[in-house]
Amino acid sequence: MNPFFSRSFTRRTFAKGLAISAASFAAMPKSLFAAKTKNIHIGHTGITWLNTDTAQAVSDISKLGFYGFETFGDVIAKRDAAGDMGKILEENHLPLISGYCTLNLTDAARRKDEIAKAVSWSKLIKKYHGRIFVLGPNQVKRESYKYADNKSNIIATLNEAAKAITDEGLTPVLHQHTSTCVETRDETYATLDAVDTRYLKFGPDVGQLTKGGADPVKVVKDYLPLVQHMHLKDYNGKDDHLLGYCPLGQGKVNVPAILGMMEGRNISGMVMGELDNDWGNMSPTPPYKLVEQSKMYLKSLGVKFRS
Repeated sequence: MNPFFSRSFTRRTFAKGLAISAASFAAMPKSLFAAKTKNIHIGHTGITWLNTDTAQAVSDISKLGFYGFETFGDVIAKRDAAGDMGKILEENHLPLISGYCTLNLTDAARRKDEIAKAVSWSKLIKKYHGRIFVLGPNQVKRESYKYADNKSNIIATLNEAAKAITDEGLTPVLHQHTSTCVETRDETYATLDAVDTRYLKFGPDVGQLTKGGADPVKVVKDYLPLVQHMHLKDYNGKDDHLLGYCPLGQGKVNVPAILGMMEGRNISGMVMGELDNDWGNMSPTPPYKLVEQSKMYLKSLGVKFRS
């Protein structure tokens, strides 16, 4: 794992040393990346299966040769209560890497309960040998929301939650997300520049960044030392069934540049392929086939999968 960076770290400090190399990745034609085998392991989240059938998601992800699995904290809790979470993972020889857990960051009155929730989820993730707590911000009404009015509560809750999660033995990573209190490039930067990065790391979703109008290559470059986990997702804004997302290589995200920066890094978590599915209007293409398209694209770039 990379050394922890103190809260004095800022994007400007690191960018001076990284700008040339990261910019070169972004500028290279995608075809240049295909010739070299990538030193990187890719996992996948269960959201393409709508998290309604964990057993099927884990089975398909394992058969496709991905290296790890992520699902929501409440899905882990449900399967734990049913007594089959461990069995599903063991039978498919697929490790749980991370749990995605949403915390309310804006309501100070709920902070104590949110920290307790974070600790409870952390214990469950750790029980099944996961190591990453993907911290998702709460949804807000973006048309009336003002980040500046909520920043102090966001930072205070993040710092307290990150310390509690770290004390449980996991690495917490902030996961910016559309329609939440941390969505835009500026909100993401302001948050990462203010939190205590001894505890809280960064787990960007490059597809969400693109959908929110940001350049994911630049964001990942600017905060690369803090990136300890990632959702590798593509976006073309076209398919309503997939909320505008698409299999990797079919959208706007410069996936080769992202992989170029992540390749060979010893991170706490994993780069997780992801493709959203509309809960109320599911894609007619089966999840296995959708994710298989992403796998084939990644293979064309030199990414290796389990046999």
